[in-house]
Parts: sequence; structure tokens; C-alpha cells
Amino acid sequence: MGYRSEQMVADAMKGSSRNGGIFARAQSRATLSLLGAFELTCDGEPVSLPVPAQRVLAFLALRDRPVQRTYVAETLWLDSTAGRACGSLRSALWRLRRPGHELVDVRAGGLQLAPEVVVDVGVMVAWARSVLDAPEGVASVLAGASAVDDAVSGDLLPDWYDDWLVVERERLRELRVRALERLCERLTAVGSFTQAIEAGLAAVSAEPLRESAHRSLIGVYLAEGNQAEALHAYQAYRDLVREQLGLEPSARMDELVGGLRGR
Repeated sequence: MGYRSEQMVADAMKGSSRNGGIFARAQSRATLSLLGAFELTCDGEPVSLPVPAQRVLAFLALRDRPVQRTYVAETLWLDSTAGRACGSLRSALWRLRRPGHELVDVRAGGLQLAPEVVVDVGVMVAWARSVLDAPEGVASVLAGASAVDDAVSGDLLPDWYDDWLVVERERLRELRVRALERLCERLTAVGSFTQAIEAGLAAVSAEPLRESAHRSLIGVYLAEGNQAEALHAYQAYRDLVREQLGLEPSARMDELVGGLRGR
């Protein structure tokens, strides 16, 4: 899966801390939010779209190359005949025409989200990759921490139940939580414990049953000397996996707090 416009969103992230948020930038741009809920904004004003048009725009936003019209139609209108599906797609594309903004780049036989549209998913992916690939150093770690609030704003269209979203949603969630774990660990290493805890809590919130997220958070508490908090976090995770999965924490988790539990 490709998340488009990464150079554009990377540039946007450079200005996010100055302007108060990832989307606080040139008002002439169109911005599309897919994390948490669907929202399209043009020239700073929200745009209302019918559901079929929303689905087409979201589908194209999650791809970084032109997609054949027939593939879009048959994927989004599974229960329709080929003719009806293509007709529904044409109607949705007509609804996406906005004065002064080209939302969809229509090519010979293919469709692609227009380059001017900045998508929050692309911003989140660019942030996650920058955290995972960043070189060692305090500056790069703190730069990754500055965008956490914008990057963890929600799951990908959680109220939509389209089959084509399932893999996209899980892949995005996995990338995000791995980046949060890495950020938590790197912030702990440089002594930025408050920001490390925020990243660790965000990882745990995103995946409550994920042991590696809990280990990252417990690691912060141990590093700053809060043994009671570390033990409490361990016990909360242990009780959760026992109740939800009938499992016990791994040996690696037990070793992390072994000295505390033995006292």
C-alpha cells in the first residue's frame, strides 16, 4: 500500500511546530482527514460531500499511483453490475468537482488524487517513517516527539466497514504503534521522560494488548526511578491479558520487573 504526497506532507511537518499543527498552513490548499473521521477542507472551509463521493476520494487517497476506473468502480460498488458501478463512479466524480480545486486527477483510463490535496494519513506515515529511520541524536528524537499529537489522532475511518479498508487500517495501526514504541524508547534514552511517557501511553492506547507497547512504557518508569508506577503498569497489563486472552506476560516482561516483584 502506498500513501501518497509524502514530500508534500514532509514539508508540511517541517512547519507544523511553528504554525500550531500539521494542517495549519497555506489556506489555498485542500486538506483531507481520514484519521478519526472523514473531513474535506478547501480554502479553510469544510466541504460537505455525499457518501459515494467520500468513498471515492478516500480510496484514491490511500494509493500513490493512478488506478483504473473499472477497478475503482468494481471495488466500491461490489453489489452492482459493471455498468451500474461505472455509472455510480461517474456520478461521484461529478460531485467531486470544486471551483478552484482539482481534487481528482483524471487521466486516460485512470484516476488519482490531485497533488494539491494534503492527506493526514500521508502526514502520519511520513512522521512514523521519520521516527523509525531517524539517525541517533537528541535533536532528531525531539523533532519526532513534536508531532505526536497530530500523528495519533485516530484510526483510519473507524466507522466505515468497507472490506477494502481492513488491510489498510491494520497496516497503518501497526506502523503507528511501532513508531510510538521507538520514540518512547529513544526519548527515554535521552532523558526526556515526560515526552517518553506520552509516547508510551499513546502506544498502549492504540494497542492495549500489545506487550511491546507496555514494555516501552514500563521502561520509562524504571529509567526515571518510579518503581511503583512500573509495577502498577505491569500488574495492569498482566490482569488485562489474563482476562482478555487467558495468557500470562512473557518471560521478557517478567524479567523487566523481576526485581520489583521479588521485594
